[in-house]
Amino acid sequence: MNELSGKRIAILAADGFEQAELEKPKQALEEAGATTNIVSLSEGEIQGMQHADKGDKFQVDLSLDDAKPEEFDALMMPGGLMNPDTLRTEEKALSFVRHFFSAGKPVAAICHAAWVLIDAGVVKGRTLTSWPATKTDVRNAGGNWVDKEVVVDNGLVTSRKPDDIPAFNKKMIEEFAEGIHAKQQMKSAA
Repeated sequence: MNELSGKRIAILAADGFEQAELEKPKQALEEAGATTNIVSLSEGEIQGMQHADKGDKFQVDLSLDDAKPEEFDALMMPGGLMNPDTLRTEEKALSFVRHFFSAGKPVAAICHAAWVLIDAGVVKGRTLTSWPATKTDVRNAGGNWVDKEVVVDNGLVTSRKPDDIPAFNKKMIEEFAEGIHAKQQMKSAA
């Protein structure tokens, strides 16, 4: 289970992330041998949510001011409602996300995290899934939205909801282990 040994993974999140969508993928990545770092807008702690209720707080490892995307091998983004809605309005966060696409590095996003991908301008021409309420947003941004538990498109792994996490984790680890995806690089430049 060391498919990701030596890989460093950024987990981009802000207050209001869906706790299971951060906690379970983070655990799966670490069990596969990766080093994970929670990256957020500022230092300190961020608040998790369990649907509409407050969950646990998680320690931020790096602020976006200190995180260098070139030092990471891949990016994972949990959903929730408030988390992606906050991140999509922060140019630092969008620039951080764009780096992974322009470098062809794999990215995994679940649930409402598709909003961050949309505002980063990286969904046009891509096939992905997300929380069903965001399908119109994905389509309006030029993406091909499909209703499946997990979708892989040249290094981009997406899922709909917490129930999809087992399938999401499996495909995320596969894509992260593969590393650079040249076709992801080409699509993001288009």
